[in-house]
Amino acid sequence: MDDAIWQAVRLTLVLATTTTVVLLVLGTPLAWWLARPGGWWKEAVAAVVSLPLVLPPTVLGFYLLLMLGPNGPGGWIARSYGANTLAFTFEGLVIGSVIYSMPFVVQPLRNAFEAFGERPLEVAATLRAAPVDRFFSVAVPLARPGFLTGAVLGFAHTVGEFGVVLMVGGSIPGETKVLSVQIYDYVETLQWRQAHLIAGGMLVFSFLAILAMMVIDKRLRRRRH
Repeated sequence: MDDAIWQAVRLTLVLATTTTVVLLVLGTPLAWWLARPGGWWKEAVAAVVSLPLVLPPTVLGFYLLLMLGPNGPGGWIARSYGANTLAFTFEGLVIGSVIYSMPFVVQPLRNAFEAFGERPLEVAATLRAAPVDRFFSVAVPLARPGFLTGAVLGFAHTVGEFGVVLMVGGSIPGETKVLSVQIYDYVETLQWRQAHLIAGGMLVFSFLAILAMMVIDKRLRRRRH
């Protein structure tokens, strides 16, 4: 296996890990808020969060490119520390990956928060538990299947990204060239052996990620019953 593949593997794993951590931090309060009773406007917010599920990756990537470019908010942020743009940088990839993979983390968390209903929280309230205590001592443990599912899906989906990362990050070795882009480059240059090697590895990884998610979910369901 050549150095280019190992470099793409390392970059992909760092990107997927960073994106998953950021999504769990940002997605948990968002999913909790969406799971609480509210008006139709909450569903409008949920629809915006879910847009990446149906929006073509190139469309999302195009608007992200404008947002992260020199004339967008990303350019203003970049100039604050001496750069010109967040596009075609690892930081830009993280932002794009967080937005693109958000529904894969937020939706399982929202479903998990909604599944146990209000009763456990009401019981905790009668024991004088503060809202923050109720969230961390009651809601989070009960929503553990959602956290596991969201983490696995968010990580696996980030590993498999192509359209968004290519639009936002391009193909810069060591900076933005992740595994999916590396496959594309190998196919373009007719290096079939290397393309087969990465594609086969990602196929096995995807299967194992889905299998692990199903096994974890099944075991947690058994424990609840």
